[in-house]
Amino acid sequence: QVQLVESGGRLVQPGDSLKLSCSASGGFFNNYAMGWFRQVPGKEREFVASINWYGDETTYADSIEDRFHISRDNAKNTMSLEMVNMKPEDAAIYICAAVHRFQYKQLSSGRADYWGQGTQVTVSS
Repeated sequence: QVQLVESGGRLVQPGDSLKLSCSASGGFFNNYAMGWFRQVPGKEREFVASINWYGDETTYADSIEDRFHISRDNAKNTMSLEMVNMKPEDAAIYICAAVHRFQYKQLSSGRADYWGQGTQVTVSS
């Protein structure tokens, strides 16, 4: 059983940058592909980005427009999402997710085996 804990969410202004982190425990981190999703109350959860177990393959939602960068540190059991030039429409609860490493492509289809509780990101002037 993998436990995922997100951190780093806060209030930022449009155009600002922000880095989110996800810490994993309870499993061998290298066994899992990881991803970020986001959800706004009243809307469906949306795929943001994913990274394979080794860290050499990434996938991003088209809506991200090259403003986000996902990475992982297998030695530290952590994954990060760096966001730049943030927009009001980026405001959401950002959720960390994991699937077995051979199911990497499932993440971009919205599927995950493990989910974190989420961290709130607010973008407002």
